[in-house]
Amino acid sequence: MTLGNKIAWDDTVLPFQLDKSDIRGRVARLDGVLDGVLKQHNYPPAIEALVAEMTLLTALIGQSIKLRWKLSLQVQSKGPVRMIATDYYGPTEDGEPARIRAYASYDEDRVTDGAPFEQIGAGYFAILMDQGDGMKPYQGIAPLAGNSLKEAAETYFAQSEQLATRFALRFGKSIEPGVPEHWRAGGIMLQHMPKASPHVTGEGGSGDDGLLSAEDVLNDDEGENWNRANILLDSVEDLEMIGPSVSPTDLLVRLFHEEQPRVYDAQPVLFGCTCSEDRVRQSLSIYSAKDIRTMTTPEGRVTADCQFCGAHYDLDPATVGFEAKSD
Repeated sequence: MTLGNKIAWDDTVLPFQLDKSDIRGRVARLDGVLDGVLKQHNYPPAIEALVAEMTLLTALIGQSIKLRWKLSLQVQSKGPVRMIATDYYGPTEDGEPARIRAYASYDEDRVTDGAPFEQIGAGYFAILMDQGDGMKPYQGIAPLAGNSLKEAAETYFAQSEQLATRFALRFGKSIEPGVPEHWRAGGIMLQHMPKASPHVTGEGGSGDDGLLSAEDVLNDDEGENWNRANILLDSVEDLEMIGPSVSPTDLLVRLFHEEQPRVYDAQPVLFGCTCSEDRVRQSLSIYSAKDIRTMTTPEGRVTADCQFCGAHYDLDPATVGFEAKSD
């Protein structure tokens, strides 16, 4: 089950369904993807953990989008972390890998030694979906809630989509004899399939803040199935989640064999960026020659750096903007 030093289920997302419980889900294993994302920046440990968590959430949520679609997750906050942005690009063809990229913007002098989520203040969690040319982009927003990004995502789905959703995530740096230090991560997403009309308790949900929870959007029978599946998920162990020795299918059988799990084809994922010189030129095409002069460095160049992959672009100012000279 290995490909050289790479395990067959590394950097994959496996969709599944629990037939007995009307619950769908995904198992993600990210290894090379996280290394690709995080090596682009020298993040403080707390920021590094937040980007890793957001990347794992993106893989789990993004697996369901169609070919050539793009799904983006964003966190905007008033804390030391101003923004975390991730993109999931659906495969261009069946059987091809999806691509993920991510980065964080933060105020270094405000970052503390506290827990990762303490670096995030009041703000919102958003999901955006681009379905391609001619289609109106979808956007959903919910207030940041809970004590982690995964709890914020769970609140988003209950509040904005009225879908009971649960994430279990594990991630960190792996130190193995004879193997360079590298990231390993694993996650499971459970989501109750939308069948019955949501059952909402109270005028604003059950929480004191008026936000809906998973229990608020399920009827009694659905709630019983949901609770049972969550109790089983709570028994997962860290090494089972991140691997490398336990395959995603073996993990599902161990956790949910009584729920009749059914698996589908796994989706491979890679770290990948879509930046290019043409895209940089296109983004600058709205500026006049006067505007371009204000962007020109003392060396007489217009430069741009990709926050996602670190690519550096160095352009002649005479060739950018809507007044650029043509050959």
